[in-house]
Amino acid sequence: MRPRFHGLLFSLCLLLLGLAPAGAGDAGGGWTEAVRGEELIVYTRPHDGSSLRECKAVGTIDAEPIVVKRVIDDTADYPKFMPYVIESKTISKTTDGRVGYQRISPPMVGDRDYTVRVKCESRACPSGGTIYCNSWKAANDLGPAEVKGVTRVKVTEGSWLLEPLPGGKTRATYTIFSDSGGSLPAWVLNSANKTAIPKLFEAVRKQAKLDKYQKNS
Repeated sequence: MRPRFHGLLFSLCLLLLGLAPAGAGDAGGGWTEAVRGEELIVYTRPHDGSSLRECKAVGTIDAEPIVVKRVIDDTADYPKFMPYVIESKTISKTTDGRVGYQRISPPMVGDRDYTVRVKCESRACPSGGTIYCNSWKAANDLGPAEVKGVTRVKVTEGSWLLEPLPGGKTRATYTIFSDSGGSLPAWVLNSANKTAIPKLFEAVRKQAKLDKYQKNS
């Protein structure tokens, strides 16, 4: 298959894992609008020392922030609802985060895996409700050793920032910078990210509708 298609498949997998804290605003900070939809805007900007670009997306999800957070935190079920995830396990947990390992198997590209340390924070929103932020960085030294035939992702960092909106909705800001490793060219991944992030938001929106995440909010 063509390189652009391969890059899209892998980038979608990696981005969906929810597996850099979001910027304070949608403009400025070097961000350039790349994709605009009805309920989602995707921005990109250069990353120092890399030909890959950082991505940030800001969109609305029709669920309260705590419900969206439960979806993002449900890593045990990622193999059920996140495309191409074949293994996801929590290695350790603390009161403010966790260390988790994930392995994905996108078709035609080859398996990838990584371990990340996730920090979970929350604070009161001035207009009412609670703001949640999950941020993560690669922590492969805390996870399983590399496996032959599986490409180890050594650079991945990002965050979900979830802010309450009127009507029980969430303003979600997602940021990601990741190098998938292997021989995929930077232009392929940069292009694929613009397509993959809207699909990520759709997956989270769909999952947030399930009763098991409501729990009376």
